[in-house]
Amino acid sequence: MTTEQIARPATRRFTGKPMPRKEDDRLLKAQGEFGDDTPVAHLGYLAFVRSPYARARITAIDVSAAERVDGYLGCLLPEEVETLTDPYMELQGPPGDAEVDRCLASGGTVRFSGEPVVAVAGDSREAARDAAAAVVVEYEPLPHVVDAREAVREDAPLVHPQIGSNIAFDTLYDWGDIEFALANADHVIEVDELHFHRFSSTPLECSAITVEYDAGVDTFTFTGGFATPQLATFNLAVALRHPANKLRVLSKDFGGSFGVKLNTHIPATAAALLSRKLSRPVRWTETRSEQHLMGGHGNERWFRNVKMALQADGTVLGLTYDALDDVGAYTRYEPLGGVIWTQVANACYQLKHLKVRYRSVYTNKGPVHPNRGYSRMQHLWLVERMMDIAAHRLGFDPVEFRLHNYVQPDQYPYTTVNGCVYDSGDLPLSLRKALDLIDYPGARRLQKEVAGTGKRIGIGIGSTLDSGTNNFGQARLLNAHLPFGGNTEGGLVKLGADGSVYATTGGVAFGQGHETTVAQVVADTLGVGYDDVHVQRGSDSALSAQTGFSGSYASQFAVTGIGAILNATKRLIREISLVAAATLGCTPEEIELADGTARVAGDPERALPLAAVAGIVHFSPADLPADVAEEVGLVARSVYRAPFELPDLDRKYGNLTLTYATQIHACVVEIDEATGHTKLLRYAMVDDCGTPINPMVIEGQVHGATVHGISAALFEHFAYDGDGQLAAGNFYDYHAATALDLPSFAYGSVVSPSPFTPIGAKGMGEGGGAPLHALSAAIQDAVGDHGMVLESFNPPERVLALLRGLDAEKVKVSR
Repeated sequence: MTTEQIARPATRRFTGKPMPRKEDDRLLKAQGEFGDDTPVAHLGYLAFVRSPYARARITAIDVSAAERVDGYLGCLLPEEVETLTDPYMELQGPPGDAEVDRCLASGGTVRFSGEPVVAVAGDSREAARDAAAAVVVEYEPLPHVVDAREAVREDAPLVHPQIGSNIAFDTLYDWGDIEFALANADHVIEVDELHFHRFSSTPLECSAITVEYDAGVDTFTFTGGFATPQLATFNLAVALRHPANKLRVLSKDFGGSFGVKLNTHIPATAAALLSRKLSRPVRWTETRSEQHLMGGHGNERWFRNVKMALQADGTVLGLTYDALDDVGAYTRYEPLGGVIWTQVANACYQLKHLKVRYRSVYTNKGPVHPNRGYSRMQHLWLVERMMDIAAHRLGFDPVEFRLHNYVQPDQYPYTTVNGCVYDSGDLPLSLRKALDLIDYPGARRLQKEVAGTGKRIGIGIGSTLDSGTNNFGQARLLNAHLPFGGNTEGGLVKLGADGSVYATTGGVAFGQGHETTVAQVVADTLGVGYDDVHVQRGSDSALSAQTGFSGSYASQFAVTGIGAILNATKRLIREISLVAAATLGCTPEEIELADGTARVAGDPERALPLAAVAGIVHFSPADLPADVAEEVGLVARSVYRAPFELPDLDRKYGNLTLTYATQIHACVVEIDEATGHTKLLRYAMVDDCGTPINPMVIEGQVHGATVHGISAALFEHFAYDGDGQLAAGNFYDYHAATALDLPSFAYGSVVSPSPFTPIGAKGMGEGGGAPLHALSAAIQDAVGDHGMVLESFNPPERVLALLRGLDAEKVKVSR
């Protein structure tokens, strides 16, 4: 029996089919168990007192009035946190590693509006909030900075004075020879500055964390939405000075993450300290305003001194720019984004030269977290805007210009300027399908027909990549001393005593359909029915399925999670084959699994139901040879190891991610010249994520990512005023798109199996950047050369300004 036979089932009865989601039965009946649902006896509730200032010195804290509130249980002060915890680990090297970050404001200073200062517990949610409102904190306001461009000035107020500047990370990427390309190009497009704005993925469920401390065994149990349970365990262990083996992290159902729940260990630390202090469980349930203040802003980025080199035939040679990435007051998962973007350095194009100075910059704003398309969508947007601007200014047809510069199907696997390997794809076919779905010729006719009516039609294209399965060796490009490299995931598959099949993955599901896709793959591989496979809900660090990189992020589950489950199923098949062979009188290699039985190939009458195999192992081991009985437990745990090597740190060169799904979007918009309102008329998405496991799940992911991107492009903006106050603290001021804002979507797909993954699948779901590209291009197409779209956020007031010539002077064409 070969590995190939086991890992790639010959008959796929379920894989690749739109099987109904296993999760939906309980979720649609309101029988899910989310973070705030679990009943816990003697539960205390946590509320935070938060800073109203962008930067201030804490001069006094008075909790006496809070102590008189009915239901008050206790509180946690900054000085207690400084005594009881260590700062969280910083990824960056010196001098940025001097940053001190704890669960409450440290060093007697608050660094952004909304930063937690005091944690207060009550015996009800209302009591906790009333007690928190009664706490009096006195502040001395300090100078602050909320613009990354101002923050890099030598005279700027310092967010962390001990670092000596507001630069957390500063590096130069230089691949090829951009100076030669610029000097010898037929055309050079120059743009002074472009800006990618702040927004969030705003998951449906805000964070909810329950912590229970068991003094008898000195153990903490954390229940809630932890997207990376093992990394959370590591961070909590360091902060709490507590052995990692005495921390249990679990989740059940939770409503979305999109990256923003990678930092839930921070409020969890405060809850843990209070649980231990009060000798009772403590729960924190994040409000929407808290989520907006610090629950996960996406990276805001300024692109300055941008230059693109082109030949007369439209061939793009290369690009250079300076990037200022506004990470807010604390780095937390940053400045890893300063490396992550290089996974898609080429974007979708055959660039030969790329030079980028990249700086991660502190400001007195809420910290950024990974968001759908983390760090990559910003660079991809910049490249797409420059492609679009070049086509407009140089008179190239926008479709032919892209087709000419795309990586071509026969070039895969394609090595980028920095050594990443695009595994497979067909970008030209995807674009043509997208254009067919919006009736591109008809849209151009409509554009001419409405001219002079007060309406304008614009057509836009967005080309993006979804890089999946990180090589964590890339972190060493950030800090050579970080102990990270490669990527793994764990999985566990077992045959119960009654013959039932159980699967547990190290990944964490928050809406992606893991219970469904795991069941499809396991059922095909074991030769059982789809409904015969039971998949563990959520995650639990006590179940031994996880590895250090376990979790759901970076579009990796279809590769690492499924790969680990396949490997575990392979081990289980080997054990089943040993038992069946010993019982049926043949060799293990002669055993095949089908229809819920283990049978002799070519002789289906000689067969054992899987329940009989389990019965022999669990209840009658004396019927087995001793060596088989001692080896077989019918519990198979395995690990999938992604095939990575460490990058070359000197050259900043190497393969940083395993797969590249593509999303090509095309849209048609109507702009009202009087109001600047942008109305979506047609919208199409074409996805290529390799071999599909469940097409229905894939299409749902694509629809969700599209809505995120459209909403970000037209409605969502975390703007700060000059005082460092967030202007969109709730959904009254921050409009997330609804069905009323959207047209019907047209969806298509292309299948380019990955040569690097167990079943040819690729991670996907982070194509939320494509709508920002497509809508920017569509608005530009409607506006023409009157103004230039140099911002990713284009509400009606900006569109009106574009019609009046906004930023036209910032784009220059030389030669």
